[in-house]
Amino acid sequence: MDAETREQLIRIVGRENALTDPEAMIDYGHDEFSLRDISCLPDLVLKPVSPFQIAAILETASEERIPVTPRGGATGLCGGCVPSAGGISLSLERMNRVLEIDAANQMAWVEAGLTLREFETAVEEAGFYFPPHPGEESAMIGGMIATNAGGSRAVKYGVIRNYIRGLEIVTPAGDILTLGGKLIKSSTGYSLLQLMIGSEGTLGVITKAVIQIMAKPAATRSLVIPFAGLEAAIDAVPLLLKSVVPLALEFVPLEVIRLSEEHLNRKWPCAAGETHVLVILDAASGEEMDRASETVAEIALAAGALDVFVADTPAKQDNVLAIRSKIYEAIKRDTIEILDICVPRAEVAAHVKKVRELEAKYGVWLPTFGHAGDGNVHTHIMKCRREGGRTVPVPEAEWRETLERVRAGLYADGAARGGVISGEHGIGLVKKPYLEGCLSPEHVALMRGIKKVFDPHGILNPGKVFDL
Repeated sequence: MDAETREQLIRIVGRENALTDPEAMIDYGHDEFSLRDISCLPDLVLKPVSPFQIAAILETASEERIPVTPRGGATGLCGGCVPSAGGISLSLERMNRVLEIDAANQMAWVEAGLTLREFETAVEEAGFYFPPHPGEESAMIGGMIATNAGGSRAVKYGVIRNYIRGLEIVTPAGDILTLGGKLIKSSTGYSLLQLMIGSEGTLGVITKAVIQIMAKPAATRSLVIPFAGLEAAIDAVPLLLKSVVPLALEFVPLEVIRLSEEHLNRKWPCAAGETHVLVILDAASGEEMDRASETVAEIALAAGALDVFVADTPAKQDNVLAIRSKIYEAIKRDTIEILDICVPRAEVAAHVKKVRELEAKYGVWLPTFGHAGDGNVHTHIMKCRREGGRTVPVPEAEWRETLERVRAGLYADGAARGGVISGEHGIGLVKKPYLEGCLSPEHVALMRGIKKVFDPHGILNPGKVFDL
């Protein structure tokens, strides 16, 4: 952009809300994807405080054909907010207010830059509950909506999409639109609201959201169930789901639990078996919780579980959840990429078997765990291998070659099983080359057509999801 246009854009937000120094913009050139090969500095960082400022920015950018990359908390794992075409990094961090907690309608009205942690705190202080928990609490509401974030609780309560009742967005042309509202139902025309959810900032900039909230359950409880192997653990899942609907249902290899234990200096409740199933229940009363816990234990033991540990106090539950939630942190240093392939639940064990085949074939460690209740499998591609319980580095040239082969092999396996390449992280830059291996050319062509209707000049988050 020329100097005059740059100054015009800075005037819209005020100099205190703009960054032009390359050193200051480094953090706006990447997200949490580990390989900084995809990083790219923007030409300008703008931090608007209102949708009207965003509208003026986009109107100018559209006229001048300047790329604009919306940015939330940058907790993404596939380069979705990387300004790969340069231009403007549009950070929503200053738009972070809770505008209303509407108790009568059980709705929250918030700005897109509010973090998950801040949102949950406000909701809980008002006596309510927000079921989805995508994981990283510094993620911002707008980014979670833009990627249709999920998390472990999706098995009972669904993903972010299930809770978004209304949005305020700004189109690439600079128009401010209100989609939906404090409504449970609507059959009034095409649902542009649903189209925006999961669009990864390619169709419009989300500025505000109306979010459904709920009454808080009276009780929650975690159960840790060890099995001798993965197949037995996964086989137990449909049996459990026939009788209970858990808040979360996950499978985790004991090997990675051990690393998280060491990282936190905490102790997991049991050491038996190879694969553990973590069941989290919620209930309206203590009696209901006890019945559900007994049902889970009976079914699991009949299905071959080695034991059932019940975290029946807040301290025990906090310990279990802390160790589970910090697994990624414990192995992050050696992680190249986290896949989030989603397959039908019955295909999880076979897909993980493919992971193990590739692990043996390429001599690399591929720790895999995930959401057994919804089929979302997280394989971590590592720059190391495990030998005799030790982590051994793999030369960079070797793991870079392995990365591509493992990605391609697992994406192909997931697609062959009726799955998709992303269950919750999105496509961004990193998964873009694999999209047409999972969706038909006709499907992608329709998505390109939608993009062109919303963004005819291709200025908004260009190069993400697919190329025009």
